Amino acid sequence: MRLWAENLGCLRGGREVLRDVNLSLASGEALLVTGHNGAGKSTLLRLLAGLLRPSAGRIGLDGGSADADIGEQAHYLGHQDALKPSLSVAENLAFWIACYGGTGDGAVALETLGLGALADLPAAYLSAGQRRRLSLARLVAIARPLWLLDEPTAALDSNAQAQLTQIMRTHLAGGGLIVAATHAPIGLDDNRILQIGPPAADAPPDHATVNAS
Repeated sequence: MRLWAENLGCLRGGREVLRDVNLSLASGEALLVTGHNGAGKSTLLRLLAGLLRPSAGRIGLDGGSADADIGEQAHYLGHQDALKPSLSVAENLAFWIACYGGTGDGAVALETLGLGALADLPAAYLSAGQRRRLSLARLVAIARPLWLLDEPTAALDSNAQAQLTQIMRTHLAGGGLIVAATHAPIGLDDNRILQIGPPAADAPPDHATVNAS
């Protein structure tokens, strides 16, 4: 499987946010998208997920399902955790499993993220870190090859970050793909880096730089 984008551009509110973005990612690979605030990292993920339409260029997923678009084969995890506060932890995950047509075991996913003991608690009572872990449980419960993660470690303590790293490594070992927008390392080895906008002065020489206004 290969995710690719060629000469990708995006206009939002009449302003050019991204220009001439190129990327290629094969099964088992992770790409970290870095850049300053407002550079367009989140916009790039939303383009890949099909939530925004590019103003220029093309996006493709080779080797995926011929009957589904990229968004239907991807998990998009944005800044918002997208939980229903009146539903319990288990009910929220069950909703997403049904919505995505998954067949995974929600109880196993909750245990993996350390939320098994909170399964019956209304989501309204969760801390920010617990809410984030509940959102991440979707990755475990519902099998999709492409993960698009926007600041996935936000609100997570060190133990939860280690859990996430292991979950991502397992996904990559199974041939999955990950694109993560992040300001900080997320514990993956040999990940590639796509710099949006001017690179930092201390950026390593293998940064792939694209233009962004």
